[in-house]
Amino acid sequence: MELGIETLVGRKDGPIGWMTFNNPLRRNAVSLDMWRAIPDVLAAFEADPEVRVVVFTGAGDRAFVSGADISQFEAERSDATAEARYSKASAAANAAMAGLSKPSIAMIRGYCIGGGLAVALTCDLRICTEESRFAIPAARLGLGYGFAGVKALIDVVGPSIAKEILFTARQFSAEEALRVGLVNRVAPAGELEGLVRDYAAMIGANAPLTLRAAKLAAREALRDPERRRLADVEAAVAACFDSADFKEGRTAFMEKRAPQFRGA
Repeated sequence: MELGIETLVGRKDGPIGWMTFNNPLRRNAVSLDMWRAIPDVLAAFEADPEVRVVVFTGAGDRAFVSGADISQFEAERSDATAEARYSKASAAANAAMAGLSKPSIAMIRGYCIGGGLAVALTCDLRICTEESRFAIPAARLGLGYGFAGVKALIDVVGPSIAKEILFTARQFSAEEALRVGLVNRVAPAGELEGLVRDYAAMIGANAPLTLRAAKLAAREALRDPERRRLADVEAAVAACFDSADFKEGRTAFMEKRAPQFRGA
């Protein structure tokens, strides 16, 4: 199964849904058409019960995503009307990435810069190569970096490191990114995909309803207390206990075998 467009490709491989930013000549910079394609690809993965984990990645070895495609700004963001259209599409894409109920992993090669880091931060886990580099260069460009982006960064690395990333605009090495919690794991370039597949397999073998409830609870924990939808979390937890998977988990434990979860 292949979804999306030429520059934003969705592909199912067993329990993994791969979403590839496929614009390698521009270091996988994101165009308006790519932003528009993201919600459709992720909606298809969301609706497919065989997809247990979604992996975001960039084509080639030079970059994960290098941000928005500035070469198209003249055509896509030339006036207020065009800017509103562009912002609506990018906001919908970011909402789809951040709102995905299934576990997601960013598989990062090379540069993960600006908007690319924002994309990676929508994922639950980030795994990169030893050569990967991370930065938000807004301060070098005179750009205002909005609240949502700052909040997403703080949620992952805390306020002090977030301010260092934003204030200095410098590139962080993979080693530094691991140390400050920006990424979960670092691998040699030749071992990256294997490590990501191993993680996806571990996650995919677990109970989908449990994973969904855990992800929902983690998301609500990051909201302001008065905005938390705790009733949704309680309902998701209750659904786990009412599921056939809960019975399968208990039975498999007693029979000393691997459980076969169905997400129901």
